[in-house]
Amino acid sequence: MSRTTSGGPRTATQLFEDAHAEGVLSPAGLQALTVVDLGAQIQAGLGVRVEDVQASEVVLVTVMPDDSGSISTSGHTKTVCDGHNLVLDSLLASKQKDGVLFHTRYLNGQVLNPYRPLEDVVRMHSGNYRADQGTPLYDQAVVLLGTVLAKSQEFSANGVPVRTVTLLITDGADMHSSRAQAKDVAAVVKDLRRAENHIVAAMGIDDGSTNFRRVFQQMGIEDAWILTPGQSEREIRSAFQVFSQSAVKVSQGGASFSRTALGGFGR
Repeated sequence: MSRTTSGGPRTATQLFEDAHAEGVLSPAGLQALTVVDLGAQIQAGLGVRVEDVQASEVVLVTVMPDDSGSISTSGHTKTVCDGHNLVLDSLLASKQKDGVLFHTRYLNGQVLNPYRPLEDVVRMHSGNYRADQGTPLYDQAVVLLGTVLAKSQEFSANGVPVRTVTLLITDGADMHSSRAQAKDVAAVVKDLRRAENHIVAAMGIDDGSTNFRRVFQQMGIEDAWILTPGQSEREIRSAFQVFSQSAVKVSQGGASFSRTALGGFGR
């Protein structure tokens, strides 16, 4: 079934103002998303129009692969590509695949996949993924989560139930953010969690020194949704597999989502 939106598509800023008016977005969350104009960056990820989605309910799966230079230096480039593609393949094999939209935005802001149906998702490979940049973890986490919130707001405003599951990936602590701090990310994560239809997860690939649980907890992410694989290809692939299983569970419906959200990666 197609659906129409009144007055044309709303901008990211308008969507955030709507979410704030509805009590979805707190003053702190609204400030984190609007203190600097992120509209163009967020708009780049919104992708498919609501009226072009046929599903009666929608799941947004969002992945932020790290494209910092240390990924390449550590020899993890292919493993990160394979992990992203593993998540995609797991969802393509699920019965609910038609209701899933997928978004890939690299840690330094490049959008590989704005939200689009699974069959249209571009896979990661050496031709579209170069791990040679920095680690603006807080800045880009705010952009990514703002995109999740804006897209979910589009669907909910049109009466379409929506659930989301998001994975942030990094192999180091924040080094290059210029706008946001951990508390800004935490404000947005708190609002998403309070809405009870969002899961925000994070993967910290061991760099030998970073306490990733502490980093992610400061960003508001629950301990049950933190993955800390070691440096081996096997451990990283296994972590992606764990996330993919959770993403598939989220796609299966309301009761499954509630159990998964409460249980974290252990459920």
